[in-house]
Amino acid sequence: MDFNQNYFEIFQLPVSFELDEDQLAARHRQLQSTVHPDKFVGAPDHEKRLSLQWATQINSAYDTLRAPLPRAIYLLALKDVNIEDNPQLDPMFLMKQIELREQLEDIGEQAESAALTSLDAFKADVDARMAGLQLEFAAHYEADAGAAEQAVYKLQFINKLRQAADHLEEKLLDY
Repeated sequence: MDFNQNYFEIFQLPVSFELDEDQLAARHRQLQSTVHPDKFVGAPDHEKRLSLQWATQINSAYDTLRAPLPRAIYLLALKDVNIEDNPQLDPMFLMKQIELREQLEDIGEQAESAALTSLDAFKADVDARMAGLQLEFAAHYEADAGAAEQAVYKLQFINKLRQAADHLEEKLLDY
């Protein structure tokens, strides 16, 4: 195995935002079964270290590729586009984010049963926005790295909003 391979090469997948998640998972299991440190218990120390390094690399690659946002960020990094901490975003998008945050806060102030019903609808809306941004990223990735980068920044906002909604749900359900 070659430590210079990119994550897609490790799993023998095409470099693309769209990927077969079942194939990724199957390849992950297959690779882990060949390099897992337990298989190298009686091996020399350098083989044990290599096994551990490969297992770690494979897990990192898998965690990155299986989730859309980290996958998109990784794809941009392969094109030498690094995500900024404070990007310039469309003011209308930012205003909508403020509105959505306020909507989520309002849901948190409702009675539990009403809040859970409202929260389900809110999460469905956020999931639809996320799916749209993923499609936007996929559409722009090959031809327009700048537009793909903007889609990732927006995905980061929506992802944080989804996490906040999940946190509110856990709070409402006393998890």
